[in-house]
Amino acid sequence: MQEKKILIIDAQGGGLGRQLITEIRKTNPKIHITAVGTNSTATLAMLKAGADEAATGENAVVVTSRDADVILGPVGIVIADSMLGEITPKMAVAAAQSKARKILIPFNSCNIHIAGVNGISTGALMQGALKELNAFLQEDKD
Repeated sequence: MQEKKILIIDAQGGGLGRQLITEIRKTNPKIHITAVGTNSTATLAMLKAGADEAATGENAVVVTSRDADVILGPVGIVIADSMLGEITPKMAVAAAQSKARKILIPFNSCNIHIAGVNGISTGALMQGALKELNAFLQEDKD
């Protein structure tokens, strides 16, 4: 069984990506994580959190989305011009059309409102995403 390729995409300060990597490392310390930030601040935050490799920018999202098995990040990564304009149309298309399993964390921000997530904490949303990731990783082991 080949190790799954985990791709985490984040923007702005990279706080969500940093938290995801930190939590993933607690239960899957040896899994290979690639982090791509839309800016250098986001990339650096994820690299410091323990990503195995990291890159920045539009082309990095396009290239790494091609062969990822799982893409994790905020829902905005599949919506052009979201996250204060940091997600370009090419980035959104690359992530959305990737054959990878997408585990997206829903946030009501930047004029995107997702029904049903009001009142749910960021921590709870992140734990739900991590539960989905662990279930996906277990599929091949069973």
